[in-house]
Amino acid sequence: MYLTTAWALAWVRLSAQVIAEHRSDLNTLDREIGDGDHGENMDRGFGAVMGRLSDVSDDAVPSEVLKLVASTLISTVGGAAGPLYGTAYLKAAIAVTGVAELDAAATVSLLTAARDGIVLRGKAVTGDKTMIDAWNPAVDAAVARQAAGGTPLDILSAAADAADQGAIATEPLVARKGRASYLGERARGHRDPGAESTRLLLRAAVDVVAV
Repeated sequence: MYLTTAWALAWVRLSAQVIAEHRSDLNTLDREIGDGDHGENMDRGFGAVMGRLSDVSDDAVPSEVLKLVASTLISTVGGAAGPLYGTAYLKAAIAVTGVAELDAAATVSLLTAARDGIVLRGKAVTGDKTMIDAWNPAVDAAVARQAAGGTPLDILSAAADAADQGAIATEPLVARKGRASYLGERARGHRDPGAESTRLLLRAAVDVVAV
């Protein structure tokens, strides 16, 4: 099966729901090593996205949905998360511009472009204790699954599973980016909130297909 505009819209709706459900958890994670408002910011951003979904035309392609998410998150989400996620969705949209049905290659392109957008904006690498620690293994797993002949759902599932492990793997790390880097060794033992929200968003991308 291919990923269509219906998938993109369902992904956005479930993302908003999941972020709202985990708002407090994300705030708690961020309070331990950051500003304490990651869940609040993400919930506000996806709430704003939901308010604009009616702007999506009936003949829209997935990239138009992703562009709407990008522009809304950039304008409504505070801190670093807005520019980072906004750039991710924008680059993902550009990667699949005009494509009505995303096949395996397009799915990998979408995920890779999103990751590359975050790297471009945040300059983080694996081990910095950021959302990239979830994105990098997710993209690596997606590429490997495509090479093995996986479907778009297989690819999303592999990416989500790897992001789960990537988020967990941030817990023992000492942060090298952002406010958490000021804590030094005290950052150990806490999961990065950006890696956690990445994990939630990528899992939502799978769950809307799998149901």
